[in-house]
Amino acid sequence: MTEKILQQGAEALIILKDKEIIKRRIKKSYRLPQIDEEIRKLRTRTEGKLLEKASKIIDVPKVKKVDEKTKEIVMDFVNGKKLSNFLDSFTLEKQKTICKTIGEEIAKLHDENIIHGDLTTSNMIYVSNDKPDKRKRGDKNINEIEEDVNVKNRIENNDLVIKNGEVGGVNNGSNFKIFFIDFGLGFHSRKIEDKAVDLHLLRQALEAKHFRHWQVLFDEFLKGYSISKHDSLVKMQFRKVEARGRYKERY
Repeated sequence: MTEKILQQGAEALIILKDKEIIKRRIKKSYRLPQIDEEIRKLRTRTEGKLLEKASKIIDVPKVKKVDEKTKEIVMDFVNGKKLSNFLDSFTLEKQKTICKTIGEEIAKLHDENIIHGDLTTSNMIYVSNDKPDKRKRGDKNINEIEEDVNVKNRIENNDLVIKNGEVGGVNNGSNFKIFFIDFGLGFHSRKIEDKAVDLHLLRQALEAKHFRHWQVLFDEFLKGYSISKHDSLVKMQFRKVEARGRYKERY
């Protein structure tokens, strides 16, 4: 089975092998070998535990194996799109929905005292739940025709709304999932400061990568995050973190 390197970062290689992802922590020549060994072992163990705990709360790749000897984490391959590359390709309304969903998911994570540590759209995978219909319009059966009529009637009765050419209902649910990846800098913490820094990192990422609508998108993220039981405290601390950042930029 051949291995294909998908990404080489400062800390690890991301490898695709037989529909699985292997995250392999690489050696650091500037560290003493014994210290390097222990650091890579500890970070492999910590990330594996974080992923396993997070999997009970939000969508993350399923961990299949954590090997401290080889410094590898083996996970399921998530077949989707890296959000950093595709967020701007959606309509603004869809982008807002996605960012609000991200806010809700991070709120769930923070309520369990899990800090991601590198919260950017580069560490999120967009997975569509839509099932493409490859049939021609003339191939519909009687049940599908009746469904089309029902949809038409519901539109006329104002039970459904149309936005950006898409039919949607109040409780129609999301047609996508966001998988969060790379918990290599993650850790457990009850500190409001650490949760606020996660928000700060995402704000910076949106401004840098998705600058056209970053403020609108971050506002939607904050709306989603409002489900957190520590919402007010985290946002208050977030404003302090932001103020510190602006002070450093000035001086």
